[in-house]
Amino acid sequence: MKKFVISALCVVAMTSCQTQNSLYSWYDSEDAAYKYTKRSSEETLTKAMAQYEMVIKKQKGVRGMVPPGVNAEYGYMLFKAGKKEEGLALLRAEIAAYPESEKFISRIIKQLEK
Repeated sequence: MKKFVISALCVVAMTSCQTQNSLYSWYDSEDAAYKYTKRSSEETLTKAMAQYEMVIKKQKGVRGMVPPGVNAEYGYMLFKAGKKEEGLALLRAEIAAYPESEKFISRIIKQLEK
């Protein structure tokens, strides 16, 4: 009986150490965005935009969708870089994916469309 209890505890301990899959794949986009915010340059902007594009196109997270805020941040960067229609489309995609963001994102869209 004692061996059975010890074996059961070992099995429980081994399974509790199992890692969970992440809801989203971030691909180090936080670091790229931080570097761009810290030192705004053409190089850091290009790197941040490339990271956001990777997050959007290669999403491997459990939910299989873009993390909250990524479409909005990337869309705003595209708008500021002169790709206005693409940027506005991504801002609208943020609202479609996360309806709770509509109040905030719709204000941004109104400001940008002026």
